[in-house]
Amino acid sequence: MQGVKEVRAIVEEAREMLMEDGSGTILFVDEIHRFNKSQQDAFLPHVEAGTITLIGATTENPSFEVNGALLSRCRTYVLKALTDDDIGAIVDHALSDRERGLGNDNAVLTPEARELLVNYANGDARTALNALETAVAGSSADAEGKREVSVELMREAITQRRVAFDNKGEEWYNLISALHKSLRGSDPQAGIYWLCRMLEGGADPLYIARRLVRFASEDIGLADPQALVQAIAAKDAVHFLGMPECNTALAQLVVYLATAPKSNRVYMAYKSAGEDVAQTRNDPVPLHIRNAPTKLMKQLGYGKEYQYDPDAPDGFSGQDYLPESLQGHVYYQPGPFGFEKDIQRRIDYWNGLRAKRKK
Repeated sequence: MQGVKEVRAIVEEAREMLMEDGSGTILFVDEIHRFNKSQQDAFLPHVEAGTITLIGATTENPSFEVNGALLSRCRTYVLKALTDDDIGAIVDHALSDRERGLGNDNAVLTPEARELLVNYANGDARTALNALETAVAGSSADAEGKREVSVELMREAITQRRVAFDNKGEEWYNLISALHKSLRGSDPQAGIYWLCRMLEGGADPLYIARRLVRFASEDIGLADPQALVQAIAAKDAVHFLGMPECNTALAQLVVYLATAPKSNRVYMAYKSAGEDVAQTRNDPVPLHIRNAPTKLMKQLGYGKEYQYDPDAPDGFSGQDYLPESLQGHVYYQPGPFGFEKDIQRRIDYWNGLRAKRKK
């Protein structure tokens, strides 16, 4: 189907058939996502009127690629990849089918060759049948006319299996989510696996590095300050080396992040402060912590009564720095793991001095 013009012609023919003898029309559109969402509107009134019964097939997630109005008027069926048993049955049938298969070639697969083919197919029957046909065509018949396909011959027939990956579709988001959640769950084995799936599938290693830098600050933070250092180092290695040499730098980082103590306290602190910025009045910066580069500013009280902490006893003045309406608000609360335990001790120390200064 070429476009909306052809859709209109088919719908007109369907309307005429419906009026003449009541015959319904089933319209099957393969790869329906190739119609953009405005073009998909062309189907909508005719589906609603019952002029056509639309069946649309897509390899993409319909939630993203199919017009919402059209999707709401359809029933969605998810077709899953075939199991290894399914592929094996299809291969066996193709070898025995004399009408549409390879039954007349008198071919047989060794158990090892069959296992290799089933694994290579990765749930795709067409891939399995194409490789099977190539292997059988490359085999030689013995004195009795039998063609045995060995594992060596099957290896020659198959090409490198395409890794299931899509730089733009749903699988992209599924894989990066799997990587992120594996690291958050402190599982380095799963982290390495999902990293490999992405890199071998053609993902941009710099994109992965950016996501891991974000993970280091969002999910680990100050529980292990070295996590961000390691992440930036890996990012630099990706820039410097490129693929495939940078794969081990990313793998090293994945293992480090997965095994590091986890804390989202910095992330939550920023989120909490953001809520105050958005929901409370943005009071002026307190006068005592404003800079005063001009005489007028000094006359207006900018910087007045500011205390320079290095000159204060214990190097700590105990001044307030938040706007008066927000004083006492706590945004960052250290967690109980890793380096944040030390940070909590530091905060307790400074808070204790602050309380003494205010007595």
